[in-house]
Amino acid sequence: MRTRLILLALIVLLPAAPVVADEAIFSERDIFHPVFGQNGMVSTQEELATRIGVEILEAGGNAVDAGVAIGFALAVTLPRAGNLGGGGFMLIHSAENNETVALDFRETAPAAAHRDMYLDEDGNVVQRRSRFTHLAVGVPGSVAGLALAAERYGTRPLAELIAPAIKLAEEGITVTPDLANSLASLRARFEPWPASRAIFFDEAGEPLGVGARLVQSDLAHSLRLIAEQGTSAFYDGEIAERIVADMEAHGGLITREDLRGYQPVMREPVTGTYRGHEIISMPPPSSGGAHIVQILNTLEGFPLADLGHNSAAAIHLLAEAMKLAYADRSEYLGDTDFVDVPLAELTAKSYGEALRASIDPDRARPAEEIRPGRLLPFESNDTTHYSVMDSAGNVVATTYTINFSYGSGIVAAGTGILLNNEMDDFSAKPGVPNAFGLIGGDANAVEPGKRPLSSMTPTLVRRDGEIVLATGSPGGSLIITSVLQILLNVIDYDMNIAAATAAPRIHHQWLPDELRIERGLSVDTLRLLEALGHDVQERDAMGGTQSIMRGPGGFYGASDPRRPGALTLGY
Repeated sequence: MRTRLILLALIVLLPAAPVVADEAIFSERDIFHPVFGQNGMVSTQEELATRIGVEILEAGGNAVDAGVAIGFALAVTLPRAGNLGGGGFMLIHSAENNETVALDFRETAPAAAHRDMYLDEDGNVVQRRSRFTHLAVGVPGSVAGLALAAERYGTRPLAELIAPAIKLAEEGITVTPDLANSLASLRARFEPWPASRAIFFDEAGEPLGVGARLVQSDLAHSLRLIAEQGTSAFYDGEIAERIVADMEAHGGLITREDLRGYQPVMREPVTGTYRGHEIISMPPPSSGGAHIVQILNTLEGFPLADLGHNSAAAIHLLAEAMKLAYADRSEYLGDTDFVDVPLAELTAKSYGEALRASIDPDRARPAEEIRPGRLLPFESNDTTHYSVMDSAGNVVATTYTINFSYGSGIVAAGTGILLNNEMDDFSAKPGVPNAFGLIGGDANAVEPGKRPLSSMTPTLVRRDGEIVLATGSPGGSLIITSVLQILLNVIDYDMNIAAATAAPRIHHQWLPDELRIERGLSVDTLRLLEALGHDVQERDAMGGTQSIMRGPGGFYGASDPRRPGALTLGY
């Protein structure tokens, strides 16, 4: 009954196109009813990649095989976020040995990088250097990470998993309205770089329009080299040679030694519990897993279900818990290979209880009153996430990115590969916000070989010994709170995964001190929140989750209606 009431409330509160970026219209069934699959399921942000993943599963591959094939395919079909020139995180649950691992293939700072490389002679941050130049590029990890996942947990040869991406790059894809709009709106990002214009602009010098054919011959060649030679092609072969040549021609820092030395890392996931569910998420250099668990620990003592979904009282408690976590993020989180992160303390139930006691149910605490907790001894909106489950019980949740939409905008000449601008995720100067308003400190300062802090939060939920939910989202600083609200909507509010995905979201990241909300909340709720002291700001769509649940008789999934072109398919 509770689920039915929530759905009725959502139908009343959501406008015809609730938070969809391109004003697409979704039917009630599309929004509130999950996709069903009996044998397996794939959920990604792009239709062609989803279909490739399903084809791999149908041919006998497992969830990891499908996840690797999707990762390479998205480099062709979703160039603003899918990538070979970036990095990310993958949670893998292996049914064979009942283990869950966190695969970190985040980019690293080149050996020549240094703490003050983005400051001018007066000590001020020069933002363009860390965003739109070759100095913005971290050593890419996607190729090494995807290959390692296939080697350790897949069942198919890497060449077979790359083959669909090669075919799409060679034959071309039809430019969708979403792709055309993004190219047109970001044309200035490509204009300084001839190799980028040659791919994404037409002969008249205009960004490719709707219905045009996007053929990526250089990218197809790079993919073929990786399929034939493995990761050495990217890190010590022809592709490496071309990347380094592009760096040397434009004052970049990445060398052959940087590429040869790159290694993905297998890490222990961050885990916690919430109302009888085990939460499994990404450890540092992701901040997501630690703060998902921290916020859930803080909220666990509050009767959220009784307060009602997206009631003013529930939103207030959620926002206050978010503030506390993002304040801690600014101080404590970084790459654990370089700094000591108090992970056990941040995720302890006792710390959550202490934070909970500091929350006033009748007053929003101003950000200026909040400081990182006393403990014992951005990603951009165009990150992308995909989830895969198979009938054997294998699960993949992957979030990867090149940071900004199309990364730095720079294609390494002759490779077809867009290069990331992940160096902006370091703290260029402690206390100065990055492009997504996130404050960082010494723990996330630039150091050679270090991985920049990330908000990417691929997350799994286990109940009664079985993985029952895989989810994740793009969205920079919004990722953590988008994933958090999927978990709350499913666990506290008993929503199906489609309703949990479509529900309006809120976000607070401590600084700036504003409560961001999507359209869909009642005017009365907004007034009550303002009366509590919140600076309520209506913002664009938040996140873009791709989620799968294992339930009675099979799999239930949903692609976020906020992301045009996304598709969830079961079989």
